[in-house]
Parts: sequence; C-alpha cells; structure tokens
Amino acid sequence: MNIDKSKPVLVTGANGYVASWLVKKLLDEAITVHAVVRNPNDEKKIAHLKEAAENAKGNLKFFAGDLLKPGSYKAAMEDCELVYHTASPYTLDVKNPQKELIEPAVNGTENVLNSAKEVSSVKRVIVTSSCAAIYTDAIDTVNAPGGKLTEEVWNTTASLDYQPYSLSKTLAEKKAWEITKSQNKWDLVTINMPQVFGPPLNPHNTTSESINILKMLGDGQLKMGAPRMGIGVVDVRDVAEVHYRAGFTPEAKGRYITSAHETDLLEMAEVLVPKYGNKFPLPKQAMPKWLLMLVGPMANKLFSRRFIKNNVNIPWRADNSKVKKDLGMTFKPLQETMEDSFQVLIDVGILKAK
Repeated sequence: MNIDKSKPVLVTGANGYVASWLVKKLLDEAITVHAVVRNPNDEKKIAHLKEAAENAKGNLKFFAGDLLKPGSYKAAMEDCELVYHTASPYTLDVKNPQKELIEPAVNGTENVLNSAKEVSSVKRVIVTSSCAAIYTDAIDTVNAPGGKLTEEVWNTTASLDYQPYSLSKTLAEKKAWEITKSQNKWDLVTINMPQVFGPPLNPHNTTSESINILKMLGDGQLKMGAPRMGIGVVDVRDVAEVHYRAGFTPEAKGRYITSAHETDLLEMAEVLVPKYGNKFPLPKQAMPKWLLMLVGPMANKLFSRRFIKNNVNIPWRADNSKVKKDLGMTFKPLQETMEDSFQVLIDVGILKAK
C-alpha cells in the first residue's frame, strides 16, 4: 500500500505521549498533520506540538475529536490516505473499568474505523495497540508457544476484575480487526508495544505509568530492594519511529511487537546507578518475592498476591524479529532510555537529589 506523502495524515490523541513524538516525526518529514485533540484551545496541552511545527517543514492543523462521539473524526480525516489512531485511555487506577477503560477504548476504535470506512481517501489505518492485547502477566509470556510472545498470541487471561487495562486493549484491537474485515478499501497495521519509557515531548506530561515506576525507583520507596518483576521496555522515540515506518512501508502488514528489551525493575534501576546512584536512593538489590507477598498488597493495591505470583522472578519474553525484519528497526539501549526518562523527572522537580 503506497501512501502519498503530499497528502495530510491524521493522528488521533495527537498530544499523547507516543503521538506527540509521532507528530514531530511527521512534521520533520515535511508532512501535513491533522492533529485531533479533545480541546484544540487548551494551550498547555498543545504548545509543545506548535513548537515542533515551528522548526519543521510540515504543516500542523488542529481538530477537535471525542472518542465517544461517532463521526467526530470525520472532518479531520477528509483527504487523508493514512490514519493513526493512538487515542486510548491509559490508567491502571480505575473505579469503574467498564466505563473508564473498556468503553472509551472499544467505542473509540469503532468510531475512528467506521469513519475510515466512509472517507474515500483512506488507504491505511495504524492502530496503537499494546503488548497488553497479547499478554496480562509475565507468566503468560513463559507459557506462550515457544516460551515467548509472538504476533500470533492473544491475551486470554485479563478480565474486568484482573488487569482490566489489558482487557481494554485486547477488546479494542479485536474490534479493529473485525471492522477491517468488513471492508476492502484500506489495510490495518497494529503496533503492540510493552512498557514505554523515554522523555515526553511535552515536559508537563508527567502522569504516565512509566513515570510512576521511575518515581518508585528514584524516591526511596524501593531503596531496600526492587522486585525482579519481568517487563518489556521500549523507548517512546522508537515507538514513534515504528509508527512512521509502518505507515510508509508499503509491505507493512498485521501486528508488530515493538519491544526493545526484556528486563525487570531491578535491572532498570541498576542501569541508572552509575550516573545517579550517589544522589538518589536507587535500589541496588532484589526484593525477595516472599517479602513482597507480605507487604506488597498493603503498600500498593496494584500489587495483589496474584500479580506478584505471576510477575515477580519471572522473565518477560517476546519475539521482536518481525518489526526488525519488515521495518528495519534498531532500538535505543536501555541505559539511554532510562537516563533520559529519569533526567526529565529531575528537571521538572518531581525527583530531588538527596
């Protein structure tokens, strides 16, 4: 599928963590971006995109859009051959998962893709999915065929009661593939990434789950030890690059596991120690699983015993060969990603040296 770079490109949730870097990349490539945000008049949330446009060859046009409002992306989609649907709620601390996670994720995907069926110019849709649509816990990666996640695997263990965020990503991506099959005008590519780290393009955007993990590592909460909790990690700038390449590589197809590193919380802390170890109480040893079982559920409601059992001291494994082969990706080293992320928290005053 060849995409014409002289045509505008639509990005939903354009001021999000991943989307902001994608918008910058598109602008730097001299592409016109139709950036859809909830409120185009909220300067604080879009100033960083305007700044990116000032120094780039591409043009930036803002549109208002609402995930739960059918048809609200249609005007922004006109003339676009390529649509990036990145907008989706990402929070783990929810009271009503059906309303806060499932409905916006699934209905939003449905709204955007149904509009793509109606707008004649659309040739390719890229949906920002997640490895959460493939697995819930690290143990699922070990139990997968061949002992690691591949693009063929789907999440079967998340529920409304356990890891509802993972369920929302699974149902939203399944909905995307279902709608894709109902038409033959455009093709669908999904980007499935694990935990995303790296500096936000908008320095005021410090409310992501990866920021919470960095805070825990740097503010002393884990100074007695970090659990060897297996996770996958990728740099936000690499995720934006994969989105870009998936859009403009004619042969790109299907799902792409966009993971750079198979790691755990202790290793992530250890790569920060050389640069930040004297000034911040970074963990330097593993927290035993039995101790976490004892104190984890009391200290943090996300650390349930089931979660600890399925993730701590269990490696996270995923096969990223497809994204390397099809899209020619190489990934930033873990140390660079972690240092750049950690530095942002220091610069904005969230972490203070001792």
